[in-house]
Amino acid sequence: SIGAALEGATVIVNCSASDETIGKDTYRRELIAGQSARLIAGYIYANAGEGESTTDLVFGGHNIIAENGTILKESNRYRNEIIYSEFDLERITGERRKNTTFQTAQERSLIRVGFQIEKGETSLTRTFPKKPFVPSDEQTRAARCEEILTIQAMGLKKRLAHTNARTAVVGISGGLDSTLALLVTAKAFDMLGRDKKDILAVTMPCFGTTDRTYQNACEMSKKVGATLIEVPIAEAVNIHFRDIGHDPEDHSVTYENGQARERTHVLMDLANKTGDMSELALGWATYNGDHMSMYGVNASVPKTLVRHLVKYAADDTEDEQLREVLYDVLDTPVSPELLPPKDGDIAQKTEDLVGPYELHDFFLYFMLRFGYEPAKIYRLACSTFEGEYDRETILKWLKTFCRRFFSQQFKRSCLPDGPKVGTVALSPRGDWRMPSDACVAVWMKELETL
Repeated sequence: SIGAALEGATVIVNCSASDETIGKDTYRRELIAGQSARLIAGYIYANAGEGESTTDLVFGGHNIIAENGTILKESNRYRNEIIYSEFDLERITGERRKNTTFQTAQERSLIRVGFQIEKGETSLTRTFPKKPFVPSDEQTRAARCEEILTIQAMGLKKRLAHTNARTAVVGISGGLDSTLALLVTAKAFDMLGRDKKDILAVTMPCFGTTDRTYQNACEMSKKVGATLIEVPIAEAVNIHFRDIGHDPEDHSVTYENGQARERTHVLMDLANKTGDMSELALGWATYNGDHMSMYGVNASVPKTLVRHLVKYAADDTEDEQLREVLYDVLDTPVSPELLPPKDGDIAQKTEDLVGPYELHDFFLYFMLRFGYEPAKIYRLACSTFEGEYDRETILKWLKTFCRRFFSQQFKRSCLPDGPKVGTVALSPRGDWRMPSDACVAVWMKELETL
């Protein structure tokens, strides 16, 4: 099988006569899953079954279908069952293409038999996670959250020690991203054995700030032991509007960006602000505004995972008041809060404008992790979210995702350093080297045919 894979085979079929002994099924299962992972291939294992036993051996018909380390289907032993599944050959070839240690060599030492096969619509029996960045099992999810928080904190710990920084400055809005950044910073300070009073948690209320997010920002900053600094920016922003001749009643993108950049101005002079990977993918950030920071601790954490990290921190803390604040942050609609509130409530809800993050993170994962094209992502999304979103809605937001992902690359090209926590990341220095003028036309043309 190794020789076949090295010569380019993506599907290996093993017709075997492996007899049954106590515990051998577990060994067989691990062996086949491991071999499919080593070969980055689909592996079909068809074993001799009941009725083929000889004098001293019993065969159980343990059939297994595996793909790149994952068992897709396996039969019950001693029943002579037929099992079916489908391989994702684009996923296999994509994995091989990215794996620099896997090199094919056309030595042609194998016998090659040509054949023809009819292409048709494959009925999907495999399922795909709605939140591929988030483990579905609660115990696994908790362990994953702890590991990610540790990776983030370790990265920041090294940066603080390396730069000999006495303080860390974090912009706090009362939203998910800044909450996670504050929690990570507190964890890094604990690792360094430093007083968390040297964390400067800066809240900068302005036109869109609601009392709910303001109070949460202040309360959580105090509860983690940070030094809270309040810098109201409305007056400074109004002076800026006057200087550039902008009418404050004109709530256009200039109105919004003026606030984001003023906040970054304050933080740069004090020190930093952060966003998450989902926002970076969509460009849902002000250039040289809230997309800048000195060290982006959330840069490779998608929005759907940010939520679970904050929830994990809430469940893990012994401070009941901090837990209540964190849960209220989780219940707060995602918003940049750059437009004036309506009756005291958030008027600008991100997902109403840019689309559901669970869909965008699904698109992001399968595009970056496996290199899928839009039509395939669309088909998987329609299958996975059937009953939750209709096909027209999924297509609408997939078009939005593709258009924004390409047009906003210029923001990602100048991202600051930040720790990589998973297999999908958007750092311009490592995982995602995309030209800022890459054209989305081919992708949009494909989507128009759906």
